[in-house]
Amino acid sequence: MLQLKSLEQQRRKKKAKMEIPLLIVSLIFLCFFSSALSFSVVTHLPGFQGPLPFYLETGYVEVDLEHGGEFFYYFIESENKPAEDPLFLWLTGGPRCTVFNGLVFEIGPLKFVTAEYNGSLPSLGYHPYAWTKVANVIFLDSPLGSGFSYSRKYEGYDANDTVWSEQTYKFLIQWLVEHPQFISNPLYIAGDSYAGKIVPMVAKRILDGIDEGKEPLLNLQGYIIGNPATGGKVDRNSQIPYAHSMGIISDDFFEMIQKSCSGQDYRTPTDPQCQMYLTSFNNSFLSEINQGHILEVNCPICYLNALHGHGSTTFGKRILKQNQNIIQPPFPDLSCRCYASTLAYYWANRGIVRKALNVRKGTIKEWVTCNRHLPYTKELKSNMKYHLSLLQRGYRALVYSGDHDLMIPFSGTKQWIKPLNSPIVENWRSWHVDGQVAGYTMTYFNNLTFATVKWLVEHTQFISNPLYIAGDSYAEKIVPMVAKRILDGYKKVAADNPMKIPPLHNARCILTHLPMYTMTYSNNLTFVIVKDAGHTTPEYRP
Repeated sequence: MLQLKSLEQQRRKKKAKMEIPLLIVSLIFLCFFSSALSFSVVTHLPGFQGPLPFYLETGYVEVDLEHGGEFFYYFIESENKPAEDPLFLWLTGGPRCTVFNGLVFEIGPLKFVTAEYNGSLPSLGYHPYAWTKVANVIFLDSPLGSGFSYSRKYEGYDANDTVWSEQTYKFLIQWLVEHPQFISNPLYIAGDSYAGKIVPMVAKRILDGIDEGKEPLLNLQGYIIGNPATGGKVDRNSQIPYAHSMGIISDDFFEMIQKSCSGQDYRTPTDPQCQMYLTSFNNSFLSEINQGHILEVNCPICYLNALHGHGSTTFGKRILKQNQNIIQPPFPDLSCRCYASTLAYYWANRGIVRKALNVRKGTIKEWVTCNRHLPYTKELKSNMKYHLSLLQRGYRALVYSGDHDLMIPFSGTKQWIKPLNSPIVENWRSWHVDGQVAGYTMTYFNNLTFATVKWLVEHTQFISNPLYIAGDSYAEKIVPMVAKRILDGYKKVAADNPMKIPPLHNARCILTHLPMYTMTYSNNLTFVIVKDAGHTTPEYRP
């Protein structure tokens, strides 16, 4: 009996020894891989009546193993053909403004019902003009510290342009590994404001991965940037000429600045006279107007700048340390554009909302529109080399700007496009929405399109589709002329620049009836101006 008991004890010890390594392996797996990606499907949201009429997924992807940094994302499937439609990765500027701005104020299918706040949960409505009507969109809270993205260690919040772009690339690779059904979809990297500086960096990183044969091979097709920063002095230097053209400053004052600041970088002027004039411009003119939307009311009491982080933030500097109570922001006037941003603050900080979005408890004490108290280094002086690399390889680009944006004027955007040396395929022309001029566009040979937006780009999501010119009745006479004109434009560019063009089958055109003033360049670049729109273009009807 004792012998049998001894044998049983030995067997149990042996089994325990075998189980311990398995347990260790399991724990290691959980520690290193369980938080790499986790997601949940959201069918209902507080404040929205009934089930969501689209597929919404939220989740986390670990992008900084050393510091425990995880990006939070919202993924919305196309309401059209998700298996075939393009996949967009959308970034919001700031830096460190939440991507929720882009989702509810720009291109997403949700919007806040703007009504006087009475203490109850703000209401959400459906936005019928969302890009998600025809595209799958990942809205990414990035860099760490934006929205619901977080780091377990404070050191993980020390970000810069390179860190942001690299972590975004890492996120995309991991996300697609877990969502292999979207790997073959046409991929576009998109974003606005300061993210317009980062988007080409991310696209170039993807291109490098493709060249290296890194799996999975991403189906990158191009990128889209709105009211984009470049990091160069043109972003700042274009403000004063634009302000003069819009009647904000006088001819005399403009001429004095031009004379004193000739050759100066307006961000860091060295000439004392120039410094004085620029200080006067900032304090006497810029401070009095809504820089993002110059014809709208200026609302200085906004607790955070709703215009993607440019300018000062008062409430952001009052972020309190641990164990202190959160001071709730005041409401601006109902007529202020940032009123909806304040509604977003009260909505996103509700416990029932965080539970519905599957936000991890204890990771974010206070959700803010733009997080300004964390360190960020803008080390990239200019992103022009990334534009050149992508366009020379034949990738498509759409650049759009609101013509009422003084933060990053469209005139400055046009100025940095010129050095790309892109021959023009389609010259400056108007585009229309509902029979009205909506803006202007120009298309270049290397697939770059620049547009200034009057209201909103009605159907820019179809720019990547194969183009056919069609019509009936008397238009049957015109249609072949239009198609021939497109072909002639291509041939002319090819003759003038035989070494700079891609094969003919890579050429793309813009529909002549698209609602914008445009100019098309021969390097797949198109520039579009949206009229009556500001820094947060597109809005309401993107």
